[in-house]
Amino acid sequence: MALEADLEGTQCEPVNVAWARDDVLLYALAVGAGAEEPTAELSLTTENTDGVRNVVLPSFVETFTRTAVVALGDVDRSRLVHAEQSFRLHAPLPVEGRARVTATVTEVLDKGTGALVRTCAEAVDAETGVPLASATRSLFLGGEGGFGGRRGTSGPSPVPDRAPDHEVTYRTSPGQALLYRLTGDRNPLHSDPVFAAKGGFERPILHGMCTFGFTARALVASVCDGDPTRLVGMDARFTAPVVPGQDLTVSVWRTGDGAAFRTVAGGTTVLDRGSAEFA
Repeated sequence: MALEADLEGTQCEPVNVAWARDDVLLYALAVGAGAEEPTAELSLTTENTDGVRNVVLPSFVETFTRTAVVALGDVDRSRLVHAEQSFRLHAPLPVEGRARVTATVTEVLDKGTGALVRTCAEAVDAETGVPLASATRSLFLGGEGGFGGRRGTSGPSPVPDRAPDHEVTYRTSPGQALLYRLTGDRNPLHSDPVFAAKGGFERPILHGMCTFGFTARALVASVCDGDPTRLVGMDARFTAPVVPGQDLTVSVWRTGDGAAFRTVAGGTTVLDRGSAEFA
């Protein structure tokens, strides 16, 4: 097995990161803001519109927390799949900022056909040390299972067994992955046909976090009254790939102070067991 032994509890060295307003604007465009109606989400896509304050789409947090990486070993990256993602903000993110991010492997689970590695990244303000956000990602590494580790358990889905309260549909563009990769995720699985074929895909697929960002926009539009600063947390599982150009339909259920959600593309659930928290 090429996966590093005794990964649980391993922590990387702190990474200093910075972002500027242009990074925030690019991210919003990369997850579809303004693509269908240029004037609909100007707070996400512009900084000089009269009467509109530029704010950060909360799912942007993943673009800088992913920079803190714990080495997993000599694994086959063509068989590495983003399986789960969550974040929790302690306050709205500034449009320009600097942070120090540290990641820790919290779980390594044996799923038989592969290993599931869960890593939590904590971001604090680079100057004050005040906590900004936490983000947890789970990666499935095909072929790395069977080592006799814990399989893990799964709780009940937060998605209710009833009709959704809201449905929002967005269309991704055929070049969506090429745009999203400019936010910093240059995994060739999303751009190189040869590399994608090695992973068993007919063509490059969309970044899971791009689908996650589209879904964040749908939550803001449907249950946050269009105010991105109200969305303070999201948690979801990636269940199937999205092909750039497909429509994404986000179903949302109100659940007290939060919401549950599911995202579907081409009749297939691609983001499931979703829950969101609001300020």
